[in-house]
Amino acid sequence: MKKILLATVALVAFGAAPALAADLAARPYNKAPVYAPPVPIYNWTGFYIGGHIGGAFAGDNSIGTGVTANSDGKFLGGVQAGYDWQFAPSWVLGVEGQYSWLSGSNDAVAFTVVGQPGTYTFSDNQRGLASVTGRLGYTWGPALLYVKGGWAYADYKSSLTFTAPGGAAVGVSSTSSQDGYTVGAGLEYLFAQNWSGKIEYQYYDFGNVDLGAGFTAKNDQHVVKAGLNYRFNWGGPVVAKY
Repeated sequence: MKKILLATVALVAFGAAPALAADLAARPYNKAPVYAPPVPIYNWTGFYIGGHIGGAFAGDNSIGTGVTANSDGKFLGGVQAGYDWQFAPSWVLGVEGQYSWLSGSNDAVAFTVVGQPGTYTFSDNQRGLASVTGRLGYTWGPALLYVKGGWAYADYKSSLTFTAPGGAAVGVSSTSSQDGYTVGAGLEYLFAQNWSGKIEYQYYDFGNVDLGAGFTAKNDQHVVKAGLNYRFNWGGPVVAKY
């Protein structure tokens, strides 16, 4: 009897196995999605410091009727620091301070006045340019196109002397510094983690200098420069984390 019972249980189990297997559906197979690297999001917000080199060229260098001062270009080099804030979302608003040292020495020109014996000598030396400007730009990807403008300062020395026939030179006037304004535009590019390069044009206008004896000299400068910035708060392209 016991053998018959065991045989019956075995037959029932053997017959139920195919039915159970049929109830198990095949596991679906899905192909893995194609990997797409995240698109970098460039962030201009943060502080930066840097340096620049370039050239400065005098604009209107007339002293008086028929009198023109020297206007040779000068090499310059300097430093800059600032802060940018990106908003809305492709606009950048910032503030920047910079100072440039100019090469060269005094430029001098001698001239005479009709009907007046003696010789005038005008000399000037543009030694440095400084500015504090606001900056507004539009960014796409790693590039930033911007305009700027604000206060400017010139470390500028000028003098006018008069030498009478057979006499010694007598100083008429001298100037040591000037305030004015500056405007400019440029293109900056984020080329590596924390680093950006730029090219920039800037115009400085310091108005007229009263030289005395009825003469004035205008001091304005056209500056073209290339620069490099280190950005503290830009840690490379920002990507989403999953």
